[in-house]
Amino acid sequence: MEDDLGFSMIDKLVKMIEDKKLGLDPEVLAYWFKIIEADAKSLCPEDLRDSISMKQDPVLWMKFKVKLSRRTVPFLIQAIEKNLSLMPYATRLYFMKVGEIIEDEASRFYV
Repeated sequence: MEDDLGFSMIDKLVKMIEDKKLGLDPEVLAYWFKIIEADAKSLCPEDLRDSISMKQDPVLWMKFKVKLSRRTVPFLIQAIEKNLSLMPYATRLYFMKVGEIIEDEASRFYV
């Protein structure tokens, strides 16, 4: 009986660790970048939609290039915040940091 409890607890821990690793998979990140890009484009005015671009590096799959104009930053931040609750935990932390970096970069231009 005690062995069953130990194994089930270990299985739960292994599953939790696997779920956390899955959130930082390049395919998962690319999926969420596409969703956030689409949401940001739908939130911003039509004339600004072409100034939002997110591309995955073909060699370094964990690297993404984000291009946007200063006027689209609030829409991108809004799209990130809208999707945070839907993301796996590790992915959520990743995009919270992405949002923070984008806001920091944008604030340099508003000074």
